[in-house]
Parts: sequence; structure tokens; C-alpha cells
Amino acid sequence: MTPVPFQLTRDPHGRLLLTAPDGSEHAGVQPVRAFPLAAPAEGIALMGTDGHELAWIDHLDDLPDVTRKLIEAELASREFMPEIHRLRQVSTFATPSTWAVETDRGETRFILKGEEDIRRLGAAALLISDSHGVQYLIRDLSRLDKTSRRLLDRFM
Repeated sequence: MTPVPFQLTRDPHGRLLLTAPDGSEHAGVQPVRAFPLAAPAEGIALMGTDGHELAWIDHLDDLPDVTRKLIEAELASREFMPEIHRLRQVSTFATPSTWAVETDRGETRFILKGEEDIRRLGAAALLISDSHGVQYLIRDLSRLDKTSRRLLDRFM
């Protein structure tokens, strides 16, 4: 673990507060992942409220536990991307269609507006956007059961 050139705490309003080496304080700092799917623990920028980068973190694991946990908690509160483990049913093979799925956060239903809302991420992963803009991840197509793959193949 290497020492970090800044200090990160929470202000009385619960926002992240970055204290720079020169003593300046920046409230409302937001962590932003450079590679949220491919390398979620690498390349994280701490952005000020004006949209400028205040600090860069190569690897989350290099940070002290307290700082790392603050950043992970902030990211978790902003990022919501359930991972689909199983497709239970689809209302129709034409779009829009209602999908019933099992995710890492429980069962849910969503509306797929069009096939263009299913995007490939590399050879094995998919990103599916519902009608409300919520994104669902299928990390590895080969891990889906046969029924789920068959339902999904009808849309690709």
C-alpha cells in the first residue's frame, strides 16, 4: 500500500471531502471509474463539482482501507447495474417486450424497447438497457442456462 497524496473524509452533509496536500478542501467529490466493466478496481478519478479531476487512483487496492471503503461506498450508491443470472420469460419475441429475470439483486421485470438496447461487451458479455435506462449486465453468456440462452438468442 502506497501513501496517497490526499485525505478523504465525509463532510457533515455526508458528501466526500478531499483535502489536498496544500491544505485546500474540495467538498462533493465524486469518484468515476475509467473502466467500470473491464477493470472496475483500476483507474478511478476523483472529480470536483466543477467536473475537473482532483486526484487519480491507479488501483483501489493500493489505498488505505478507510479511504478505499469510502470510495467503494460512494461508487455503490451511484452505480446500479444488476447482473442477470437467468431469464425466466419474455412476453413476446417482438419488441417492446417485458422480460422477467433473476439478478444478483433478486427477481425483476423490465421492458426491452428494442433489440438495439442489447449491446455486446467483448465475446461473452452483454449490456441490456431497459425502458427506464437501467442497465443490466450478463457477464458471461456461457454461464446462462439453456432456456435463458435460447430466449436471448431470439433477440440477437
